[in-house]
Amino acid sequence: MLSRLKPAVGGGPQSADKRRKKGKRLPQLEDLLTQRDFTGGIALLEFKRQVGEQEEDADLWIGYCAFHLGDYKRALEEYEDLTKGSACKPDVWVNLACTYFFLGMYTQAEQAALKAPKSRLQNRMLFHLAHKLDYYDVSQEVLAVYLQQVPDSTIALNLKACNHFRLYNGKAAEAELKSLMDSASTSFEFAKELIKHNLVVFRGGEGSLQVLPPLVDVIPEARLNLVIYYLRQDDVQEAYNLIKDLEPATPQEYILKGVVNAVLGQEMGSRDHLKIAQQFFQLVGGSASECDTIPGRQCMASCFFLLRQFDDVLIYLNSVKSYFYNDDTFNFNYAQAKAATGNTSEAEEVFLLIQSEKIKNDFVYLNIMNKKPRLAWELYLKMETSGESFSLLQLIANDCYKCFCLKHVPLSSAQMGQFYYSAKAFDVLERLDPNPEYWEGKRGACVGIFQMIVAGREPKDTLREVMHLLRSTGNPQVEYIIRIIKKWAKENRVPV
Repeated sequence: MLSRLKPAVGGGPQSADKRRKKGKRLPQLEDLLTQRDFTGGIALLEFKRQVGEQEEDADLWIGYCAFHLGDYKRALEEYEDLTKGSACKPDVWVNLACTYFFLGMYTQAEQAALKAPKSRLQNRMLFHLAHKLDYYDVSQEVLAVYLQQVPDSTIALNLKACNHFRLYNGKAAEAELKSLMDSASTSFEFAKELIKHNLVVFRGGEGSLQVLPPLVDVIPEARLNLVIYYLRQDDVQEAYNLIKDLEPATPQEYILKGVVNAVLGQEMGSRDHLKIAQQFFQLVGGSASECDTIPGRQCMASCFFLLRQFDDVLIYLNSVKSYFYNDDTFNFNYAQAKAATGNTSEAEEVFLLIQSEKIKNDFVYLNIMNKKPRLAWELYLKMETSGESFSLLQLIANDCYKCFCLKHVPLSSAQMGQFYYSAKAFDVLERLDPNPEYWEGKRGACVGIFQMIVAGREPKDTLREVMHLLRSTGNPQVEYIIRIIKKWAKENRVPV
């Protein structure tokens, strides 16, 4: 956090001698500021303004008090009015920059800070802004100058670690904090909770439930990071409960609230939640400060994705895809948009870049439910033997079977192949684990294939492979089923 010091310009309260002449002594502004009674400070200054006893630099002090009360909009009004005056003092610009910063208006904050005279506050503002604007290299350069003067600054060292996290990884960031964590200084004690919070982030969310809940109302980012943790654990309802009452003020808050509403809307089939998500994404992506940023363009892509305008989705995703070549989530969304616009071959290429087994399984399920079991089977064949591939086999075997069996309708050409790939998957499962349930599944799938052949919905030469699959099991029921198949094949002159 930035140091909220007194304004950099002079002009303290007038001397007490003049007040004593009034007869009734009013509180001194300096006393109120020392006591951090900023509400009292504003009341005193406004009272003097009304009775015509104007305090020197009253507007500046009102802005200062409003800033420290967290009323950044009021502070902004006061500081902006001051900058419009011909007698504006140069140091007002750094106070305006601080106000813009806390309103999340980082571009405007940078512009204001650069108009201010060089000072330690301006320097701190610039390295914080460089970090917020994703200029992490610039932030490091400005920080280096500051740390030469204040080498034990907890805030500066913490920000340096945050830059390392963005530029490199969590381990590099944690290494930067090590010297700070080993320190027993009062400076470290002041920022202990902040550092505990950041360590959770640097460690990929490890320890979230132990560290973040007590910090939710202390560090604003703690709530956001806890929401992210719940989303990663697929606990969408808990994430929603944590963020539903948050009034978003920064792009990150709008984006996260949009993501939570989008996921919840998809899970519940709620159009209301999806509409809210779409509006949040559009608000961020269409804003002047974010429209040309990577998150801003991702937001517009998400907005059009929810509106099912996939040509527009691709416009925005194409503009940032070079930054996300190895990002599974990006590739999953990109491939879906490609497929939705009819670019199936390109979509398949992007799908094959995905490494996440969870997403791959979702894709397999999509292939099965879209009556494309062959694609699901081919994806399995490309996998190495592992626990994930075994789970994938179970998914293909069971869902291909259910995809037909749960529908009490006549066989259609769209359902051709479902039983065939179910039987192949059950056969592999049975070889790996002689579980009676796998035989029952294979038996049902093989009988299903035979029914489809009889109905003319499956090629007759598939009978040979059906019989081969059946004979790989030493169950007495096999011969009975094969006798029936052979009898039908003989009557219909089908070579087996």
